[in-house]
Amino acid sequence: MEPQLGPEAAALRPGWLALLLWVSALSCSFSLPASSPSSLVSQVRTSYNFGRTFLGLDKCNACIGTSICKKFFKEEIRSDNWLASHLGLPPDFLLSYPANYSDDSKIWRPVEIFRLVSNHQNEISDRRICASASAPRTCSIERVLRKTERFQKWLQAKRLTPDLVQGLASPLLRCPSQRLLDRVVRRYAEVADAGSIFMDHFTDRDKLRLLYTLAVNSHPILLQIFPGAEGWPLPQYLGSCGRFLVSTSTRPLQEFYGAPPDQAADLAYQLLGVLESLRSNDLNYFFYFTHIDAGMFGVFNNGHLFIRDASAVGVIDKQEGGQEATRAGENKDIFSCLVSGCQAQLPSCDSVSEKQSLVLVCQKLLPRLLQGRFPSPVQDDIDSALAQCGDSTRPDPEVLGAASWLKDILRPLRTCDSRFAYRYPDCKYNDKF
Repeated sequence: MEPQLGPEAAALRPGWLALLLWVSALSCSFSLPASSPSSLVSQVRTSYNFGRTFLGLDKCNACIGTSICKKFFKEEIRSDNWLASHLGLPPDFLLSYPANYSDDSKIWRPVEIFRLVSNHQNEISDRRICASASAPRTCSIERVLRKTERFQKWLQAKRLTPDLVQGLASPLLRCPSQRLLDRVVRRYAEVADAGSIFMDHFTDRDKLRLLYTLAVNSHPILLQIFPGAEGWPLPQYLGSCGRFLVSTSTRPLQEFYGAPPDQAADLAYQLLGVLESLRSNDLNYFFYFTHIDAGMFGVFNNGHLFIRDASAVGVIDKQEGGQEATRAGENKDIFSCLVSGCQAQLPSCDSVSEKQSLVLVCQKLLPRLLQGRFPSPVQDDIDSALAQCGDSTRPDPEVLGAASWLKDILRPLRTCDSRFAYRYPDCKYNDKF
């Protein structure tokens, strides 16, 4: 029998209901303790059980067997800074929360727990799912999604093909190639025996998890198929389920807008380098941003800059090409409408230019880092390069040339010391760093 909620816990009911919806796409049952522990040890211990108590992972079928569920159960993810004697919850308006992670319960490192969609989007998404089946306002989300025509096609499929993802709103899937989709299946970390391009080893629930993640937010998928360990500018994937993700911790770029000039120059130089690697790489994929803000980039403690949020990143296969997404509303279904209006249209992949991401960065981010930070004539050159780089009316070669000129200006403005541990002490002996 479910325990009764205490007065303080009952007062938080709207908050933790919303939090549960954030965790998973499926209906779950869960409980809260009647009162918080009295001793400090008990309080900390309770907070370690955040995954069980507040996320409902012990009873939520959506997450059973996933890596993130196992990490919470094994207490490898601890969020003891969230709970206090009054049974407080993390604020439900934030999109990310700090936590700690360990593989052995001895060495701990900071991680971030991300909402893949906002609370408001959660509520809209749930209502849409229920309404699509003419169900009441609350319903079994898993049951509704399982009955859809798209998921029935997924159940029969042996291989993930472009027709199975047609109509999904993710930029990643705007014009997917078979090579890209094979990479998604082969590197999907939430199934046993990953490595095959075929989905024979996927259970029905595995397929629903993958489809739902692709429909809601492709950020966790990008972390898995283009891992930082292989040189991609993305943080380490530690697990996800439904509507939340855990990855290694970074500080948002906007926290460095007031950084010293040499640090600002270093971050700007890295940011331009990241865009260069996304534009030209050994695998012949072209990555682009559909929109951009400072929260999409983060900085590790060693000074290294990474993409913190890849949800707005699209991928075009320059080697194989891709099948353009269907127009005029064809292949649109409930999976197309989980986080955006059903009428929302992404631009054609043919309309994406090489300069697109550079223009966005030079307009919105680099001025906040670089303007008014350096003496003349260096500042004059920086401002001129930024103006050219951020001019969307200029042809691609001119924008790319301006970005290259800006990198040349910034390179000698970076210093070599321990604050930049990602390239120190190598920078003392090699100009490359």
